[in-house]
Formats: sequence, structure tokens, C-alpha cells
Amino acid sequence: MKLDELPPPEVMWSGKYVRVIKRGQWEYASRANDIRAVAVVAEYEGKVVLVDQPRVPVGGRSVELPAGLIGDEDLNATVESTAVKELEEETGFTAERIERLGEFHASPGMLAESFTLVRAHGLRRIGAGGGDEHEDINVHLVARPDIPAFLERKRAEGFAVDVKLLMFLGF
Repeated sequence: MKLDELPPPEVMWSGKYVRVIKRGQWEYASRANDIRAVAVVAEYEGKVVLVDQPRVPVGGRSVELPAGLIGDEDLNATVESTAVKELEEETGFTAERIERLGEFHASPGMLAESFTLVRAHGLRRIGAGGGDEHEDINVHLVARPDIPAFLERKRAEGFAVDVKLLMFLGF
């Protein structure tokens, strides 16, 4: 298959946040309005900051990095400003500096969505976290060596585990 030989993308369906596209025989999903995402790797006192929250597509709670959508509320939002906003809102931590680590795709055979992975530096606690009034987020501080066992416990409890957490499993 050569991409330049495929017909142009055809939007089959579009909602407020997601659209389904067909290009040749391929069908895939993307964010509507070209909204992008950011995921934050953050450590505080030697522990990685993780969150869990309900996720309808997996039918339960999911363990994840703090993350959010860039430009869904503020059209002038940047990767860095969104990373700090989401970190504060979801976890109760803020950061002195955000370092971009790269652009990644979680499931490139099915999703056009990408996310920018960032590292937060200079964390300090400013609140309780837990998300806004529409969210139900739990914050976990887990030492790097304990992450594999933590994730196994969460799986045993029925939690989904975000693919981005593979980076902590020592492969």
C-alpha cells in the first residue's frame, strides 16, 4: 500500500470530540477539530505521579499519566500551558518547567490521534487534585521500582492500564 495512491480522506461521521474517517479500505478515528493531547511524566519526592479515573470506552477505571486536551477550552493554549493546567487540576501539583519529550501515537493502525509527551520539572503541591466538578480522579504517588506491582494490583482490581505506562515496566 502506498499512501499517495489512496483516495482523499472522507469523513464518515463527526461528533463534538471524535470523527471517523475512511480512506480507501482503511477506517480510523481522530479527534474532531484537530484537537491534540498532552501527557505528563511527573515525579515528586522520588515517586511518579499517576492518576486513575473512569473511562467509558474501557468500561471502568483506568490508570494513566496526568493528561489533557490542548485547545479544547482555550484556543491559545500551548502544550506547556495545558500540561501545567492539567497537572494542577488532576493531581494538585504544579511545575516550574515543562520539557517536551516528543510526539507519539498510541494506536496508529486505528487512531490518527497523537499526544505530546512532556516531563514536568520542579513539582510542588498546591492543592488536593482530583479533577474538576465533572471528574472523579484519584492521585497515586508510586516509586518507580514499585510501578509494575502497582499496575498488576490495579489490573487485578479490574482497572485498565494506559499504554503510556509501558515506559515504567523496564523493557
